Amino acid sequence: MRLLLVEDDARLAAYLGKGLTEAGFVVDGAASGTDGLHLAATGDYDLVVLDLMLPGRDGFSVLAALRAQGASVPVLVLSARNALDDRVRALQGGADDYLVKPFAFAELLVRLQVLLRRGPVREADRIEIEDLVIDVPARRVTRAGRRLDLTAKEFALLHLLAKRRGEVVPRAVIASQVWDINFDTDTNVIDVAIRRLRLKVDDGHEPKLVRTVRGMGYMLDAGDALPR
Repeated sequence: MRLLLVEDDARLAAYLGKGLTEAGFVVDGAASGTDGLHLAATGDYDLVVLDLMLPGRDGFSVLAALRAQGASVPVLVLSARNALDDRVRALQGGADDYLVKPFAFAELLVRLQVLLRRGPVREADRIEIEDLVIDVPARRVTRAGRRLDLTAKEFALLHLLAKRRGEVVPRAVIASQVWDINFDTDTNVIDVAIRRLRLKVDDGHEPKLVRTVRGMGYMLDAGDALPR
């Protein structure tokens, strides 16, 4: 099993690398978020162990970029940040598990084994919702057989909502996974993108699919009882 360890503390990285190698993993390491993202995006890994406080780009940014690219590799966040907000943000952003430093190596190993048994969830290449069809590899979207001309960000936004059909996706998750930014209540970039996406996806079509759940976020669904 190949594992990527993204950790800037050299002593901890050496300790973990030795222990994980003895446990049967082939371990690659990265000491910055930039290098970690490059390796995770281009390498064939079974697991990623990711610190949050990294030089280059932090772990939240690495995680958001990975998931925005469609990577399904299991990610365990290993961080000294133990605030509830940090754990929730990481898990909502696509982490599969979160372990706080200091930790027992035995617990880390067990958690990794659980993630391996669970395995990565392969994302569908084609998503259909009513007459909306998303061809993910081709990045092609049609509605009622007509091609929709979407920008890269609009496609990423639509794909995120479609993958979580029927689920309210919070604005913070959209900001981190589509725009790779921390959510700022003063920005209207998400609202503008949703309006443009709604015009392209729903204008002239029934049922309406792009939904706003006030105070919570957005969702993609055809339910008649859901608000726009």
